[in-house]
Amino acid sequence: MLDSPVPTSVESLLHWMTGRSFAVLTGAGISTSSGIPDYRDSEGVRRGRQPMMFQEFLNAPEARRRYWARAMLGWPRVRAARPNAAHAALARLERQGLISGVITQNVDTLHDQAGSEDVIELHGSLHWVLCLDCRQRTERDRVQLTLMEQNPYLAEVDAVQAPDGDTLLDAAFEERFQVPHCPHCGGDRMKPDVVFFGENVAPPTAARAVARIEAADGLLVVGSSLMAYSAFRLCRAIAEQGKPLLAINLGKTRADDLLQLKVADPCEALLPALGQRLSEG
Repeated sequence: MLDSPVPTSVESLLHWMTGRSFAVLTGAGISTSSGIPDYRDSEGVRRGRQPMMFQEFLNAPEARRRYWARAMLGWPRVRAARPNAAHAALARLERQGLISGVITQNVDTLHDQAGSEDVIELHGSLHWVLCLDCRQRTERDRVQLTLMEQNPYLAEVDAVQAPDGDTLLDAAFEERFQVPHCPHCGGDRMKPDVVFFGENVAPPTAARAVARIEAADGLLVVGSSLMAYSAFRLCRAIAEQGKPLLAINLGKTRADDLLQLKVADPCEALLPALGQRLSEG
């Protein structure tokens, strides 16, 4: 229907994207319809409690115990999540050479699962665990089996899901929790291979993201409030280069004053329609 918001938004995006090679920056909003909660409301205000900071996780054994108890219950839903139509549309656009690649803030690997081949994961992946002592990585599924064997009392606990595999768990369940030990060195400082709050993006990853921005003709933001500086700085860079900055997002963003266009349609409906029109030339 002509009065549907999606066709109108598609035309607006086509005005900027036709004949240009855009990079795409995604955030939590692209994965909500896959069952993974996002961080913020439409005003950019964080939902729920403050996330664990890196220094707290690094220095406090009780913080690591709290993290892993909640993560043990949250991992199965992240593991079971599947790409939605928005992820699939971006993978098709990449295969067709109509976008230059994806930069994501998400740690769920849904872009990879959808078939995107050139994904820069700014904040890492929950599917891997890093030992902070020997620096060896272990698959998260392997760690999960160990957690379940060591903490069977949590198997039947039903906890409310939170972003990035976290859960809302009563502190009473954490007191006797056994944290995972590294299968390589035996250390107890195992951390998901993701960027915590208060931690910096790895310099090689940041450099790849900047290089992609410099090579692109513009940047399309999908499902992000851009409150994380690692993402906002890429938007600021594209604006400083005089290239178009567009967003598909249901609420306000940190870069609203830099945007040439923002549309508020659900990305899982809009991206497939946009992809079809871009494919048609």
